Amino acid sequence: MAYVYILECCDGTLYTGSANNVSQRLDKHNQGIASKYTRSRLPVKLVYVEKAESWSAALKREIVIKKLTHLRKLNLIEDFNPDRRPLLPKYFT
Repeated sequence: MAYVYILECCDGTLYTGSANNVSQRLDKHNQGIASKYTRSRLPVKLVYVEKAESWSAALKREIVIKKLTHLRKLNLIEDFNPDRRPLLPKYFT
């Protein structure tokens, strides 16, 4: 199963990515080995996850989300996770 996710960085910025195993990917982000962008903005928390039917669909959706404005991304997150609490990645593996 493939997923698209959004992380909230410690400086309030948002990072969008795709993964087959969100739990492992989140761990790599917080270890500083998944992305140059998040490496300097640790810790990050998982605030949004969307299941995709395939890896290709996940990558296409990631591109769409990355093109959204910051405000539109926040609206997407709030519709899914109104309190923006960290999600438990073990449910998205």
